[in-house]
Amino acid sequence: MTEHDTTRRRFLKASAATVATAALPASATAAESPWTVAETPSDTSDEPWQTAKTPTGNTLYDVEYASDGAYAFGAGGVGLERTSEGWRKIFDGGVTGNGNSLYGADVTDDGERLWFVGSSGAVGEYDVTTGTLYNHSKPVGSTNNFNDVSVTGTAGEANVYVAGDSGKIYYSFENGASQTWNYVTPGSGSGISAIDFHGVRSGHVVDTNQKVFQTTDGVSYQNIGIANANVNFYGVDSDATDDVWVSGGGGMVFHWDGANWTPTDLGDAGLRDIEVTDDDRDGFTVGGGGKVFDLTDRKWAQSATPTGQNLKAVVRGDTNVAVGAGGTIVEK
Repeated sequence: MTEHDTTRRRFLKASAATVATAALPASATAAESPWTVAETPSDTSDEPWQTAKTPTGNTLYDVEYASDGAYAFGAGGVGLERTSEGWRKIFDGGVTGNGNSLYGADVTDDGERLWFVGSSGAVGEYDVTTGTLYNHSKPVGSTNNFNDVSVTGTAGEANVYVAGDSGKIYYSFENGASQTWNYVTPGSGSGISAIDFHGVRSGHVVDTNQKVFQTTDGVSYQNIGIANANVNFYGVDSDATDDVWVSGGGGMVFHWDGANWTPTDLGDAGLRDIEVTDDDRDGFTVGGGGKVFDLTDRKWAQSATPTGQNLKAVVRGDTNVAVGAGGTIVEK
């Protein structure tokens, strides 16, 4: 998931060691972690997470803030909008009405267009100012399942990057127009789990083979780790070439500073998504069993939540929102 200006990005102590990567010279040295982990859950009595009423029981896989508020997308192609009166359904059945699930979403830099992707090659674009839904499905004829999307630029002029389950990244530098799509395979063909861009053509992806890839031109990718991580990677927050966060299995969070990967162990929950501010001081990561970990002033601590449902995504905003299984939405 991408962190934009519209939104933004405990039981075990953090490891002070860093994880070396094959792309780095052997002289790369370990550095002490600037992040700590609270030994007990944080006291969230002042601003507790609360469950929001939603019009769906379908699993929600992603959530984003647009210029007019938060939107969530999920199984069966459901799309939801957060309004002053609560969450409402804006469409059902996905991009073409055939029920393809939506797994990833992102928003243009001006907050006016939401892009979302999902099963069987589904790619859609939603204009929040007019309510118009555009269909960009099956780029270059692909019916692959798409796990995530990142867009840069403004409405109607976006660069679009789609993460495929077959290990390909499909991209268009002309707002997804027909005949403008191409694709690249960064690694060995392992599925791309998540993608996030911090610049027009600069960003990062993670795959199911415990690899992180970096691009600065939107076309070619370099492997930057993470060696010996020994967990699956699920989420990525790309804030700069030398500022990347990855969330994964076993409660692991990794940070890249341009030279080293620094791991932090938050317990045993699989962490599906992560968003951290550009100064690396505050953020959230969420995952299995309703787990939410709050980063405040560089200290991670578990937050109490009113759900045991697996959480899939989180977004920061005036109201922070996390979504997950069974149509679960929690807010703070």
